[in-house]
Amino acid sequence: MKVSITAILFFMTCFSQAQVKNNDVIFTVDGDPVMASEFIRVYNKNLDLVQDESQKDVDAYLDLFINYQLKVKEARRLGLDKDSKYIKEFNNYKNQLTKNFMADSKVTDALVKEAYERTINDVKASHILIRIDENETDTLVVYNRMLKLRQRVINEGYEAVQKEVHNGQTIFAEDLGYFGGFKMVYPFETVAFETPVGEVSMPFRTRFGYHIVKVFDKRKALGEVTVAHIMVSQNQKDSTTNPENRIKQIYQKIQQGEKFQSLAKQFSDDKSSSSKGGELALFTGGQLSSKVFEDVAFSLENSGDISQPFQSDYGWHIIKLIRKKGLRPFEEMKVELQNKVKRDSRSKLINSALAKQLASKYTAKVNKDTVAYFKTIMSDAYFNQAWKVTEDFNSDGIIMTLGNRSVRNKEFMMQLMKNQRNYFKKNLPLDVVVDKELDIFFETQVLKYHEDNLEFENEDFAFVLKEYRDGLLLFDLMEKEVWNAATKDTLGLESFYKNNKDKYVWQDRADMVIMSSASKTNVEKVKQSFEKGISVEDIMSTMNIKGELNIISTAGIFEQGHPSLPENFKFKEGISQIYNHNDAFHVIIVKSLLPAGFKTLEEARGKVVSDYQNFIEENWVIKLNERYDVKVDPTVLNRVKKQIQNN
Repeated sequence: MKVSITAILFFMTCFSQAQVKNNDVIFTVDGDPVMASEFIRVYNKNLDLVQDESQKDVDAYLDLFINYQLKVKEARRLGLDKDSKYIKEFNNYKNQLTKNFMADSKVTDALVKEAYERTINDVKASHILIRIDENETDTLVVYNRMLKLRQRVINEGYEAVQKEVHNGQTIFAEDLGYFGGFKMVYPFETVAFETPVGEVSMPFRTRFGYHIVKVFDKRKALGEVTVAHIMVSQNQKDSTTNPENRIKQIYQKIQQGEKFQSLAKQFSDDKSSSSKGGELALFTGGQLSSKVFEDVAFSLENSGDISQPFQSDYGWHIIKLIRKKGLRPFEEMKVELQNKVKRDSRSKLINSALAKQLASKYTAKVNKDTVAYFKTIMSDAYFNQAWKVTEDFNSDGIIMTLGNRSVRNKEFMMQLMKNQRNYFKKNLPLDVVVDKELDIFFETQVLKYHEDNLEFENEDFAFVLKEYRDGLLLFDLMEKEVWNAATKDTLGLESFYKNNKDKYVWQDRADMVIMSSASKTNVEKVKQSFEKGISVEDIMSTMNIKGELNIISTAGIFEQGHPSLPENFKFKEGISQIYNHNDAFHVIIVKSLLPAGFKTLEEARGKVVSDYQNFIEENWVIKLNERYDVKVDPTVLNRVKKQIQNN
């Protein structure tokens, strides 16, 4: 099929007209413009997060976005952007965000790939360290001494040398066990991974001093594991329940053949996992806050293996192994590793590479004559923290230039003054001090210049920064105008509760005892005992004999729909029929009924406060729309809709 040139030109014209331009303003708030590009970016960013299809409607989303901008405008009117707490928190975030955007990608990628290899492998090693100051330059004596210790380790064995030389002050000889990436300082980690098993490294230096490393073994890391657990909390509402006895009762039922998942649903105090039969999200070695839980989980070998009861800081547990997996592939771990690399000492390599690249971009140059000048005015008083510049110091001289900025002598002088303490009682050539400090100063100034201009050079950085700046303002405003208002306005809260009382009601409840067993016969015996008027305590002592745990009881007040209750359970005083629920049999004795009815304000406080906050916010937004003049450009809005549809 042939398409005419006219048709093609017509299509191109229509398409270009539908595209939003960089300077298009979608609406104004009291004359302040809001760019269409910002609206599109926010809309697209949040598109995948919404569940309700109606929230994807552009007009509806525009209303939300206008309300958002109204709140930001109000926050500025109230001066919340001038608050010292806000400024501090924003600057902290900006500094962190800046680190994420300031990196040499090639160096970062190489370090991330290296970090992955060291994350999926462990090395078992010991080391000897002779402590020396990190600024010390005359280290030949220490290096030679370490060479002799290395030879002794090779000849006599590590343990013999360890016992003799370790003093815990100037010399450390320590067994480090297995470790992987990010567990040691980067130079140490590198030598440990690069030294073959059974060998001793050559002496190397870290900021702590000189080391040698003896490598004993290398292995694959533990990987990932998925388990289910039953937990009995240390803190029981029923003071008569002993957590240790309770977990042993549950373990006995498992030993008698009852299903782990069913017992987890019925008895586990970890409500986030009990409904799933106790199953937890997979985790890796070192990820959990409970080492004992992790150790037990990884000690299980085969799917279906079940641990004995054990105690953690959270309570008593029984673990069932569901599956073990190898370590995640590189692509899954890439972002996580990138963040770790940027926080680690490896970041110095990234910063140095970036500074070198940026120095060329900004044509950064050091004034050699000024450097020579600084070397002439330095004195040995520097090593006693007593060095000061004279009155004729050339503070306005230029030490370096970069971009459109000239860096003055006084800035480098301030660094030298501040860092005097790092050289206290040192014995270094003064030229070395100046050159070392200048290298640090040069890199810092280049990176700072880039950081100061990042918001104007990087569109993604500028957008994220603005998003956080406005979001933080909005949080402070909502706290002031809505959240705090709702919690502190006692009379208003009570009035709202009274006007909406029918929204806060109890379902049918009952004070009851649930008697459970995997055996229907046992539950039938319990039911018969109940009907004869035998107490729960006597039934338990009769049914659970000779070390057999045939019945387990759960007492308390339960609301209709509670997961421990069968779906078709009828709230009625007396002895229930026998139910099959959660792969077990149950008979329930209902002591007393607490019928459906209105909750008191205290009983429903959490929900009432939340609803009252929404009520306050809705009325407040109406007032904001009356205070500020909002004008939407229909032509630009139409272009925005077409561009979103085309995407």
